[in-house]
Amino acid sequence: MRRAAALLLLLAGCSAVADLEEPVVPIGAFSLGHAVVVAEGAKKVPPSREATPEEWQAALESALTQRFGRFDGGQLYHVAVKVDAYALAVPGVPVVLSPKSVLRIQVSVWDDAAGGKLNAEPRAFTVFERFSSETVVGSGLTRTREQQIEQLSANAARLIEAWMRENPGWFTRRSAPAPTVQATPLPAPTVPPAATDRPGVSPDIGEVITPAQ
Repeated sequence: MRRAAALLLLLAGCSAVADLEEPVVPIGAFSLGHAVVVAEGAKKVPPSREATPEEWQAALESALTQRFGRFDGGQLYHVAVKVDAYALAVPGVPVVLSPKSVLRIQVSVWDDAAGGKLNAEPRAFTVFERFSSETVVGSGLTRTREQQIEQLSANAARLIEAWMRENPGWFTRRSAPAPTVQATPLPAPTVPPAATDRPGVSPDIGEVITPAQ
């Protein structure tokens, strides 16, 4: 019982935004230009609480701005996100039935000076709630839908940052004018249609990154 209580206390301290309090480690020359989120047509995967496109747009743009607005590398880049599907956990029977919340998104990063995307195909992410004392029994019982949306959005922004750090060559400081890139309009990035099946749930860390098909 003591070990279980200690574990719950430790998990309670975990947060998707805890690292935002730490000193900023630059991502090359990256500075955030715009965070663009498109959520129209997002599929709700039952069982799920309801969320509007406007709610996803506001929550994700806020999380992206909070995370990426810290960087001041001197070159502008834009982060474009398309929401494919989501499931916000509903109240269930603890332990026996404790559904988790999940979010499916597609992401592209744009170079402002070059006028085009850095990744040829959108990067797909399946985002879960972080494992905590609240999600052990199902966040449908312990969190409001607004809190679920906020948590998933914060986790999504953190995963996007990790992916960007895996591609440091994208954000190399330029000493000469950027090469011309065939650009396509920024506000509505093209992505594959929304997923029709609910993504799997990771039993351990509560989140995975899934390559685009």
